[in-house]
Amino acid sequence: MAKLRVHSDRIEVQLTPTEKTLALRGDDLVIQREDIRSATITDDPWIWIRGIRRRGTEVPLVVAVGVWKYHGGSDFVIVKGKRQAVVLELAGGEFARLIISTNHAGALIDRLKVDPAADGPDAAEASD
Repeated sequence: MAKLRVHSDRIEVQLTPTEKTLALRGDDLVIQREDIRSATITDDPWIWIRGIRRRGTEVPLVVAVGVWKYHGGSDFVIVKGKRQAVVLELAGGEFARLIISTNHAGALIDRLKVDPAADGPDAAEASD
Protein backbone atom coordinates (compact mmCIF):
# COMPACT_ATOMS: atom_id res chain seq x y z
CA MET A 1 0.00 0.00 0.00
CA ALA A 2 0.95 3.64 -0.37
CA LYS A 3 3.42 5.17 2.06
CA LEU A 4 2.27 8.34 3.77
CA ARG A 5 5.09 10.64 4.83
CA VAL A 6 4.23 13.61 7.00
CA HIS A 7 6.68 16.52 6.88
CA SER A 8 6.45 19.90 8.57
CA ASP A 9 5.26 21.56 5.33
CA ARG A 10 3.72 18.76 3.27
CA ILE A 11 2.37 15.23 3.10
CA GLU A 12 3.74 12.85 0.49
CA VAL A 13 1.61 9.95 -0.70
CA GLN A 14 4.08 7.56 -2.31
CA LEU A 15 2.12 5.20 -4.53
CA THR A 16 3.30 1.66 -5.17
CA PRO A 17 3.93 0.69 -8.80
CA THR A 18 0.64 -1.27 -8.76
CA GLU A 19 -1.29 1.74 -7.43
CA LYS A 20 0.25 3.97 -10.09
CA THR A 21 -0.87 1.50 -12.74
CA LEU A 22 -4.39 1.18 -11.30
CA ALA A 23 -4.71 4.96 -10.95
CA LEU A 24 -3.24 5.60 -14.41
CA ARG A 25 -0.89 8.06 -12.72
CA GLY A 26 2.86 8.28 -13.14
CA ASP A 27 3.79 10.33 -10.09
CA ASP A 28 3.21 10.46 -6.36
CA LEU A 29 0.99 13.01 -4.63
CA VAL A 30 2.33 15.92 -2.62
CA ILE A 31 -0.12 17.89 -0.50
CA GLN A 32 0.91 21.09 1.26
CA ARG A 33 -0.10 21.04 4.94
CA GLU A 34 -1.50 24.55 4.66
CA ASP A 35 -4.01 23.21 2.08
CA ILE A 36 -5.52 20.68 4.52
CA ARG A 37 -8.80 22.05 5.87
CA SER A 38 -9.86 18.96 7.82
CA ALA A 39 -9.01 15.33 8.42
CA THR A 40 -11.57 12.66 9.27
CA ILE A 41 -11.24 8.97 10.10
CA THR A 42 -13.93 6.74 8.63
CA ASP A 43 -14.65 3.05 9.09
CA ASP A 44 -16.56 2.97 5.77
CA PRO A 45 -14.61 4.89 3.12
CA TRP A 46 -16.92 3.69 0.33
CA ILE A 47 -19.67 6.11 1.38
CA TRP A 48 -17.24 9.02 0.95
CA ILE A 49 -16.57 8.34 -2.73
CA ARG A 50 -18.59 10.80 -4.81
CA GLY A 51 -19.06 11.41 -8.51
CA ILE A 52 -17.87 9.21 -11.33
CA ARG A 53 -14.53 7.58 -11.96
CA ARG A 54 -12.59 9.72 -14.39
CA ARG A 55 -9.28 7.92 -14.34
CA GLY A 56 -8.40 4.78 -12.42
CA THR A 57 -9.73 1.40 -11.39
CA GLU A 58 -12.71 0.28 -9.33
CA VAL A 59 -14.03 -3.07 -8.19
CA PRO A 60 -16.88 -2.09 -5.83
CA LEU A 61 -16.18 -2.87 -2.16
CA VAL A 62 -12.81 -4.40 -3.12
CA VAL A 63 -10.58 -1.63 -4.50
CA ALA A 64 -10.90 1.91 -5.83
CA VAL A 65 -7.77 3.76 -6.95
CA GLY A 66 -7.68 6.92 -9.04
CA VAL A 67 -9.51 10.16 -9.70
CA TRP A 68 -13.25 10.64 -9.18
CA LYS A 69 -14.86 13.68 -10.82
CA TYR A 70 -17.88 15.39 -9.29
CA HIS A 71 -19.69 18.64 -10.07
CA GLY A 72 -17.33 20.74 -7.89
CA GLY A 73 -13.96 19.22 -8.75
CA SER A 74 -12.00 15.98 -8.34
CA ASP A 75 -11.05 13.63 -5.50
CA PHE A 76 -8.14 11.18 -5.37
CA VAL A 77 -9.07 7.81 -3.90
CA ILE A 78 -7.07 4.82 -2.63
CA VAL A 79 -9.64 2.60 -0.91
CA LYS A 80 -9.02 -1.08 -0.28
CA GLY A 81 -11.61 -3.46 1.12
CA LYS A 82 -13.17 -2.52 4.42
CA ARG A 83 -10.07 -0.89 5.88
CA GLN A 84 -10.32 2.28 7.87
CA ALA A 85 -9.48 5.40 5.89
CA VAL A 86 -8.56 9.04 6.33
CA VAL A 87 -10.48 11.69 4.39
CA LEU A 88 -8.47 14.89 3.88
CA GLU A 89 -10.50 17.92 2.80
CA LEU A 90 -8.24 20.24 0.81
CA ALA A 91 -8.46 23.99 0.20
CA GLY A 92 -6.46 24.14 -2.99
CA GLY A 93 -4.48 22.18 -5.49
CA GLU A 94 -5.29 19.38 -7.88
CA PHE A 95 -7.89 17.64 -5.67
CA ALA A 96 -10.69 18.68 -3.32
CA ARG A 97 -10.29 15.54 -1.17
CA LEU A 98 -8.00 12.59 -0.63
CA ILE A 99 -9.57 9.37 0.61
CA ILE A 100 -6.84 6.95 1.64
CA SER A 101 -7.19 3.54 3.31
CA THR A 102 -4.58 3.10 6.00
CA ASN A 103 -3.87 0.89 8.99
CA HIS A 104 -2.45 3.95 10.73
CA ALA A 105 -5.36 6.41 10.52
CA GLY A 106 -5.19 7.50 14.17
CA ALA A 107 -1.43 8.02 14.06
CA LEU A 108 -1.75 10.04 10.85
CA ILE A 109 -4.40 12.31 12.37
CA ASP A 110 -2.28 12.78 15.50
CA ARG A 111 0.76 13.59 13.37
CA LEU A 112 -1.18 16.20 11.42
CA LYS A 113 -2.03 18.00 14.69
CA VAL A 114 1.63 18.43 15.62
CA ASP A 115 2.90 22.00 15.57
CA PRO A 116 5.03 22.30 12.39
CA ALA A 117 7.70 24.19 14.33
CA ALA A 118 8.17 21.12 16.56
CA ASP A 119 8.72 18.85 13.56
CA GLY A 120 12.35 17.92 13.19
CA PRO A 121 14.21 17.02 9.99
CA ASP A 122 12.96 13.43 10.18
CA ALA A 123 9.50 12.88 8.81
CA ALA A 124 6.98 10.47 10.25
CA GLU A 125 6.29 7.61 7.92
CA ALA A 126 3.37 5.19 7.78
CA SER A 127 3.34 2.26 5.42
CA ASP A 128 0.35 0.02 4.86
